[in-house]
Amino acid sequence: MTDPEDLAERVREGELRIHELEDHADYDTAAEARRLLVERETGTELEAIGDYAFPAERADPNIENMIGAAQVPMGVVGPVPVSGGAADGEHYLPLATTEGALLASVNRGLSVIRAADGADARVTKNGMTRAPVFRVDGVAEAAETVDWVEGNFEALREAAESTTSHGELLDIEPYVVGDSVYLRFAYDTKDAMGMNMATIATGEACELVESETPASLVALSGNLCSDKKPAAVNAVEGRGRSVTADVQIPGELVEERLHTTADAIAEANTRKNLIGSAKAGSLGFNAHAANVVGAAFLATGQDEAQVVEAANTITTMDARKREDGTTDLYASVSLASLEVGTVGGGTKLPTQAEALEILGLKGGGDPAGSNADALAEIIAVGALAGELSLLGALSSRHLASAHEDLGR
Repeated sequence: MTDPEDLAERVREGELRIHELEDHADYDTAAEARRLLVERETGTELEAIGDYAFPAERADPNIENMIGAAQVPMGVVGPVPVSGGAADGEHYLPLATTEGALLASVNRGLSVIRAADGADARVTKNGMTRAPVFRVDGVAEAAETVDWVEGNFEALREAAESTTSHGELLDIEPYVVGDSVYLRFAYDTKDAMGMNMATIATGEACELVESETPASLVALSGNLCSDKKPAAVNAVEGRGRSVTADVQIPGELVEERLHTTADAIAEANTRKNLIGSAKAGSLGFNAHAANVVGAAFLATGQDEAQVVEAANTITTMDARKREDGTTDLYASVSLASLEVGTVGGGTKLPTQAEALEILGLKGGGDPAGSNADALAEIIAVGALAGELSLLGALSSRHLASAHEDLGR
């Protein structure tokens, strides 16, 4: 058996490169050797980082130069009551976070939603995008390229779909800026988040564009996708799954559970989430939707950097008068770009796979795409619960005292 001490020393002496250790030892030994090297170079003990509970080989598709694992506390909220296009019934939602009071807040919101007979949720649009940028000589060649693309969608779809047995090309939206042509490809990636799938498929289609038009590919991603950045195009057109959840809560329930009124929450939402966000120039018009999305992403193996796009969320709260003179609260969240999957990527890691099993959504659904749709709907209802709870705390002036009571 290869000695990790020996491997670490050989790296220090320059005989081996740190990223080549798996060529000389099994994955766990290679990770231990790197960890020993880092300990000696930095004078830091890495006992907790090295105490991980899965074979390092399982993480090989997900990380390079592995030395251990980051352990984030995981809890559960729920059950989440949802009537969705794909999700139905009650589901426990695992959340991984280091923010104290978050799960307590979401659970409070969920208790209100349950008492109001649950929330509705629907995925309204689905399309993972990749937008390459091409160079042309000028506007005339740009128009020629766009005309060819629009007239040859079927040929481009055949080229793109030749690279995958699951993805489907849905649309190509052209954008012209001077001598630059951007083509925003959108795909149905079924139960995969699908970023790699979209990239590979688009690369194949780009070869056809170059062979048939004056355009020359500059970059396979031209940032009109737009991946892992705040972008208005995603807020308007969507990326991944666009999903909305809503609930109508009787006024007496708002007063009993949230200790405020429907009118007060609606006003707080308008002045904070709508006017305040507009004044700030924000792309997200919500209180903290990314909080729930980020915790769900960490728990279920999603690409955590795409939380920034999920923050493109609009929260609405409306006080609705009933015929008997009482006032209900209508609440909704609309997430324009929620990029989730239940197959591929980090969803295959043991911890994250178990979290998806809690939801009953591990692996591909039947029909294809239904598990990822269901995950999007459940996360949306979780985000709605978080918005309700925080706006209730703000409008009742209980936010600071709640954190004090929980010791945070």
